[in-house]
Amino acid sequence: MATATETITLPYHQAPETTESLDWADLVTLDLSKFDQPGGKEELAKEFQRAIEEVGFFYVKNHGLTPSDIDTQFALAKSVLSLSNEDKAPYRAALEAGDYNGWKPAGIRDLIPGVKDNFEIYNIPKFIPAHANRPHPPIVKEHWTTIEEFSTRIHKQIVQKLLVIFAIALELQDENYFVDRHRYSEESGDHLRYMKYYHRSDEENQKLGGVWLKGHSDMGSLTLLFRQPVAALQVLTKDGTWKWVRPQTDALTVNLADALHFLTNGYLKSSIHRVVAPPPDQAHIDRLGVIYMVRIEDDTDLIPIQGSPVLHRLGLEEQKALGADGQPVKAGEWVKQRVIKNLGATSSAKGDNAESDVEIVKGVKIKYYE
Repeated sequence: MATATETITLPYHQAPETTESLDWADLVTLDLSKFDQPGGKEELAKEFQRAIEEVGFFYVKNHGLTPSDIDTQFALAKSVLSLSNEDKAPYRAALEAGDYNGWKPAGIRDLIPGVKDNFEIYNIPKFIPAHANRPHPPIVKEHWTTIEEFSTRIHKQIVQKLLVIFAIALELQDENYFVDRHRYSEESGDHLRYMKYYHRSDEENQKLGGVWLKGHSDMGSLTLLFRQPVAALQVLTKDGTWKWVRPQTDALTVNLADALHFLTNGYLKSSIHRVVAPPPDQAHIDRLGVIYMVRIEDDTDLIPIQGSPVLHRLGLEEQKALGADGQPVKAGEWVKQRVIKNLGATSSAKGDNAESDVEIVKGVKIKYYE
């Protein structure tokens, strides 16, 4: 068992990919090396159209982060999550209050009676004054500068470029429309996530029907998943079937989330995805992940944007409030309430995997899928 003073071990070695024949989703790959070329942003926006039309999942390559940069974060994730529960306990997230930063233990909710969730998380919020006094384990503080550089580079080199591409795809006059609502300096729920799914017994997998986390959308704007070779992620396609998301060498997997869905009346689809038991040749492996969650600024009203010729042509620019009371829901409140309902509340008597939809705020519900 790791101790609170353990250093990271490099090089980090990823698990081998599955050799099973799986039904992989056919996803678009955006090459960010085109971004600064003449006409490159516009070309990327056209390529992004297919991701919009399909499932809201896509890959991003030539993003500017090296394999060494990413491996360092996986090594940190391994060390942080290998600390004893006693060492991690002082940093437990106040999930019941809607705060997801810090440590979320595995096994805090029932998926079905007698079978609990099997994932553990450590979230590190973005590096702004609002979070400056938050405590972290020594292993995190020892590598603070490395983690900060990684997080800020993600925002500048990847997130901002994608947000510009989205604005161009919507034919907005201001290509910085989304960038200006995702400022790193302002309060929002952006965070770097270390995550581990612990492998299950055959008996538990049979009880769960192989589904570890039911189909759901993410609560922010974007989710960036660094290469995860243990196959377990599936996406719901537009024809209603589940397909596996293949890990790509030197590419990130990105999916759209709730905020962009609400701002565009569903044109930018908040993709539905789930986590299932890995194929037999990976069933014994704990699935370690490094993820970056992008959130729009907390005080943003989740109402459809105006001035997009695309939304106008499709009849999607009606400026209706999200809440049942006719008042806008703020992005920060949406995230907070989703955390409370999804992670901070007590499981239902039948378990989380029995739920089909959950009311979040002001009568607005999210649906869960088998």
